[in-house]
Amino acid sequence: MAERAEPFRRFAEWMERALAAQVPEPTAMALATADAQGHPSVRMVLLKGFDEDGFVFYTNLESRKGRELAENAHAALCFFWQPLELQVRIEGRVEPVSAAEADEYYASRARGSRIGAWASLQSQPLGSYQDLMAGVQEYEARFTGDDIPRPPHWSGFRVIPSRIEFWQGRPNRLHERERFDLDPADPNLWRVQNLYP
Repeated sequence: MAERAEPFRRFAEWMERALAAQVPEPTAMALATADAQGHPSVRMVLLKGFDEDGFVFYTNLESRKGRELAENAHAALCFFWQPLELQVRIEGRVEPVSAAEADEYYASRARGSRIGAWASLQSQPLGSYQDLMAGVQEYEARFTGDDIPRPPHWSGFRVIPSRIEFWQGRPNRLHERERFDLDPADPNLWRVQNLYP
């Protein structure tokens, strides 16, 4: 058994190693979701924060992932820092971040990214790239000289893990795998299990 903070400490250590090694896009993670029928989809997103409450990313709520998470509030994440031969897999339920958290992160984004959040109808059919750029110009004109508020359709999600697996590459594919499963009887403890590669 391990205390609640243990896998988050390990994750923080591995993230620091990836940052120190200047791994390209160290916060990039595969995000897997599924719709109400269980049909899966996966895409890359960026981790924007983590602590013992979970792992946070932001998106257009009307995007495919936003719609799928509204239908099925469970997700899986995978980080792979290939030069270090380190991988972390995370599974759990998903909940929206607070409006205050979303506002704070949105305000920290570059102006162009904030305009893009208004102009992009993420995952919807697009006639041409010029249509997207026309939308960008429209919102640039609308918000000229003004602060750009967070769109009502843009926010974030927190993946609250019930399982975290750490994978360390080893020669001859004899990799080390250690899995933390949240104890259903005590959410402050993890059951720890080594796995065959």
